[in-house]
Amino acid sequence: MVVEVKVPVLAESVAEASILKWHKKPGDPVNRGDSLTDIETDKVTLEVAAPNNGVLKEILKEEGADVTSNEVIARIDTSSEKAAETGTSEETDGDREAETETATATAAGGQAAPAQQSLPDIEKAGPKLSPAVRHLLSQHDLDAETVMQKAGKQRITKEDVQNFINDQQATPETAAVPEPEPEKSEAPAAVNLKPAKIKPAPAAKAPPVAADEQDVEGRLEKRVPMTRLRRRVAERLLSAQHENAILTTFNEVNMQPVLDIRKRYQAEFEEIHGVKLGFMSFFTRAVVESLKKFPVINASVDGNDIIYHGYFDIGIAVSSPRGLVVPILRDADSLSLADIEIGIRELSDKARESRLELEELTGGTFTITNGGVFGSLLSTPIINPPQSAILGMHKMQDRPVAENGKVVIRPMMFLALSYDHRIIDGRDAVQFLVSIKEHLEDPARLLLQV
Repeated sequence: MVVEVKVPVLAESVAEASILKWHKKPGDPVNRGDSLTDIETDKVTLEVAAPNNGVLKEILKEEGADVTSNEVIARIDTSSEKAAETGTSEETDGDREAETETATATAAGGQAAPAQQSLPDIEKAGPKLSPAVRHLLSQHDLDAETVMQKAGKQRITKEDVQNFINDQQATPETAAVPEPEPEKSEAPAAVNLKPAKIKPAPAAKAPPVAADEQDVEGRLEKRVPMTRLRRRVAERLLSAQHENAILTTFNEVNMQPVLDIRKRYQAEFEEIHGVKLGFMSFFTRAVVESLKKFPVINASVDGNDIIYHGYFDIGIAVSSPRGLVVPILRDADSLSLADIEIGIRELSDKARESRLELEELTGGTFTITNGGVFGSLLSTPIINPPQSAILGMHKMQDRPVAENGKVVIRPMMFLALSYDHRIIDGRDAVQFLVSIKEHLEDPARLLLQV
């Protein structure tokens, strides 16, 4: 019997996807739940698992090909004798993969049928690993448990695996023991006065040209196709600049009051909540309180209408291995500083491991991006459509400022607010940014909501 492997049902906002990587090749035995391939959409990476035990008969869509919902991408022969011989030995691994695939497909709005597991199978299942982590472990023939012990945590990321590999490669090999020199004879050795013939060194060979490189007049060029996510980001950025009247206003904030709070309560905060007290929670709370004062900053344009949102879903720009993504922190106005820090940490971990669900990337009424973590001192961020404004944080730097007629050194940070001038006037934009500045320089305002 031949079973078809289909693309999971994609969300309504996702028209098509691309085959990212095949983990099996035709002729390989597979078990139900084995990871066959990863599919990349505009927003998330989906994992497609084998629906039955068998042998992968054929692959209909190669890596890089575009696919749509429910499209057949491969076929599995379930009647193969080869599958029957290997099915028992690989069943545990297949069951381990099934749970992850089902969760991933569901996150993307898919309707893939979940793999059936008995209770004992679930209890003995191994650690949950992202597709990227599993691929890296398999590529370097590593054991997940060994990496987990080295990293000191139960959930390992691709970065943990790469660090483990780097540590192994950095370990020096056992140095060879030098042979003892022969004892010198008391009689002097005869001196050869004839000059030795020196052989000319062989000419260095030019390095081979890789398949994706081109030799253009002796200079190498490498052509790499954009990922679907990168293409989508490029489209949205161009669209934002073409369809919005973007203007940017700047200000600077004295971060000393926030630093003082963090220094005073950091240890106790981390002990109670299990997460560090960072800057992003203060900025998120300051943004929410300022959006309440200036609702138009939280609005969006729909044709000839302005939609005022009565909720505060804040997008937090995160750099991931696949590119820039903006997961959404829902109902940020109802979250405490600890809730915000925990939420941001979870979203960042998911972004780095390509585990973000589609619902976590859609919507949002306002975005915060922090170029300061990369050393940016000042920039003009681009609006994330259909939102109407975005706040850019930058590197905190000690600078001389005037206070009460005296020059003092303070940790200062430039802030940038890019906004859609079609619906947001300069006065509202400037006052909104000033409001954020006031909340950060006097954090008691965040508690009193004034």
